[in-house]
Amino acid sequence: MHEMSLAEGVLQLVEDTARRENAQRVKLVVLEIGRLSSVQPDALRFCFDAVTRGGIARDAALEIVDVPGAGWCMQCAVTVPMQELYGACPTCGSHQVQPTGGTEMRVKEIEIE
Repeated sequence: MHEMSLAEGVLQLVEDTARRENAQRVKLVVLEIGRLSSVQPDALRFCFDAVTRGGIARDAALEIVDVPGAGWCMQCAVTVPMQELYGACPTCGSHQVQPTGGTEMRVKEIEIE
């Protein structure tokens, strides 16, 4: 389960930010997770709850924003929605689709006090 290492990485970013800003606690963490990122949001939420116990982010809410997948179809020469990596173009059926969005995971916002 790579979500545990991802949750630990997010926690490190959150703790670094809280320390730099002299925060007393972390209230909210907003993550953007792409549908094509191979990250399972429910597993990440579980892992985030586990790694934040006892620390400055222990009561922080975790909000996950779903980022849709998109890709460039080389046959159609257009951007198309993608539901899975290596999937077929929904317009022409070609498998020559290069992902252009939805593969990312990033911390979008941290709310502290």
